[in-house]
Amino acid sequence: MTQVLDRAAAHAAKYLEAVQKRPIAATATMRELRSRLAKPLPEAGVAPEKVIDELVRDVEGGILGSSNARFFGWVIGGNLPVAIAADWLTSVWDQNAASNVTAPAEAVVEEVCGEWIKELLGIPGSASFAFVTGCQMAHTTALAAARHKLFADRNWDVERKGLAGAPPLRIVTTQNRHESTLRSARLLGIGTEAVEYVGTDNSGRIKIGNLEEALRAAGQDPVIVWLQAGDLNTGVFDPFARACPIAHAAKAWVHIDGAFGLWTATSDRHRHLLEGAEQADSWATDGHKWLNLPFESGLVFVAHPLAHRAAFSQETSYAVPLEELRNQKDWNPEWSRRGRGFPAYAAIRALGRAGISEIVERCCALATRLVDGIGELPGAEIVAKPIINQGLVRFLADDGDHDRETDEMIRRIQARGVAWFGGVTWQGMRVMRVSVCNYLTQERDIDMTLASVRDALRD
Repeated sequence: MTQVLDRAAAHAAKYLEAVQKRPIAATATMRELRSRLAKPLPEAGVAPEKVIDELVRDVEGGILGSSNARFFGWVIGGNLPVAIAADWLTSVWDQNAASNVTAPAEAVVEEVCGEWIKELLGIPGSASFAFVTGCQMAHTTALAAARHKLFADRNWDVERKGLAGAPPLRIVTTQNRHESTLRSARLLGIGTEAVEYVGTDNSGRIKIGNLEEALRAAGQDPVIVWLQAGDLNTGVFDPFARACPIAHAAKAWVHIDGAFGLWTATSDRHRHLLEGAEQADSWATDGHKWLNLPFESGLVFVAHPLAHRAAFSQETSYAVPLEELRNQKDWNPEWSRRGRGFPAYAAIRALGRAGISEIVERCCALATRLVDGIGELPGAEIVAKPIINQGLVRFLADDGDHDRETDEMIRRIQARGVAWFGGVTWQGMRVMRVSVCNYLTQERDIDMTLASVRDALRD
């Protein structure tokens, strides 16, 4: 039984040792990957060690190096070795983390991590929480709790009656919202037409006057105000200290998308950006960003535990929970699931508050240096300087087609294999997004990246 595990561990160690030197972009074509992986359905089994060896061989060139220290395309952290080790053990222990009966140790670990992370992020200790697959399901879980409370306040049992005949529910946000807003609205039956956009100031923060106007127009209808702690493109933070009291005066629910921005609460230098965020009704974040956990490490927190539990709790005759211990499935959208608490527990213990703060502050400083450095190159222009770890640049063409030039430059940089950036359309223009989120990223990585961008401009 252990031979195949030893083989996998050897392959994993080899990959981790080489990942910083490998090309970051995938080098194999889809045709090549299919030709290797699309084998006929086997009639007889294959030796496990052979399966692992051939899997490693056949995916070569098809693994995007997103754990590389010079991957700046999306807000994706690296993978702390201690978190990888805990994640391996999670698979080995094979616990169904749905309940405290099926996974008692995981239940305790989740309970501990929930309290730790609330303290780290400045979230009220009375808030409930859940470990979910990612920020998408964190948003969906929070909005399900919001839907329950907003309708219950209007004498409508949405879990029993559904949405047909219920008061119309609105989501008030800005155009800077992440697309997961719309997916959550679709999944919960709220619908994307219920999303109402209000104006922003020059920095992209929600305008308080426009928010007040939207809330007045909603009248007595239920409203969720969706705010941002760290916009995906520029890292902007909405004015929570002003927005939350206004929303609550209108009996609206405030949700904060803090996929990565909530982690600035650990930083003395950047914590002020979250002033007033503790007044919200729900918060969503991702552990695979600045905590540098494996994927499937989303977290949601809800200031109204009764509403949170009411949206998900469902008793069964075959699963009697341990009364003295939090029962995970009462707070989660899924039942059968892996133990997501173990990697978080290991990472927080290994890093401590100081270690997490150091990663956040270093990434923010390096993002500023990287954006400024690219902006100084001939033919490059800074579009948005980082507020935290996100910035935007573009590349200028002699013929004025800057969008084409920017996309072409992104392609060239990716092809060189030293660093990886992605493109996005922002305020009607194509730009290159700079995102620094990996615990491995150091000054030398910025040096190498700037040299590679400079060479790409000369190609």
